[in-house]
Amino acid sequence: QQVKKVLFIPYALHDRDAYAQTARTKFEFLGYGLDSIHEASDPVEAVRRSEAIFIGGGNTFRLLKALYDHGLISEIRKRVFQDGIPYMGSSAGTNVATVSINTTNDMPIVYPPSLEALALVPFNINPHYLDPDVSSKHMGETREQRIIQYHEEADTPPVLALREGSLLLVEDDKSTLLGLTGARLFLRGKSPVEYKPGSDLSFLLRT
Repeated sequence: QQVKKVLFIPYALHDRDAYAQTARTKFEFLGYGLDSIHEASDPVEAVRRSEAIFIGGGNTFRLLKALYDHGLISEIRKRVFQDGIPYMGSSAGTNVATVSINTTNDMPIVYPPSLEALALVPFNINPHYLDPDVSSKHMGETREQRIIQYHEEADTPPVLALREGSLLLVEDDKSTLLGLTGARLFLRGKSPVEYKPGSDLSFLLRT
């Protein structure tokens, strides 16, 4: 079914009106209509009637809390898994598509009832990944170290670290790394593995 209108979820930013207007302008330029869920009288019904869902970036904790507050976790999962509508997320919208938001880069400015997220894929993602600066003389933790610390805990899923300019396309049982900059895959107890754009990462969907 051809998508004509996208449901935008702007909960990750405080100024939802301005965020929705920015998104609407961009999507209309691309030939799509856009409804923002914060303008709907019934957010659950808006999800149930949606043709496609796009969740934008901002603060991941604020976003996930709002999804729980409005009862949208199970509704979005139903639309994607049972009805097969497209889902697209950027930054925080990518974080909440995964198993949990444990590997977000954001500050916990609010507290969702759980860190468990939509689990549209069976692994975690770290967006905006920055490679370690080998020339740095500062002692701050690198993103790599933080992800490794996460994997020191038991039963933690793989983490795909997406650099700026990379994206992951998931279609049914196929997952492909796209973009320009590649990604690193972190598995518990193993060294990170580099993947170039165009790599087939379908095996991650079976973890």
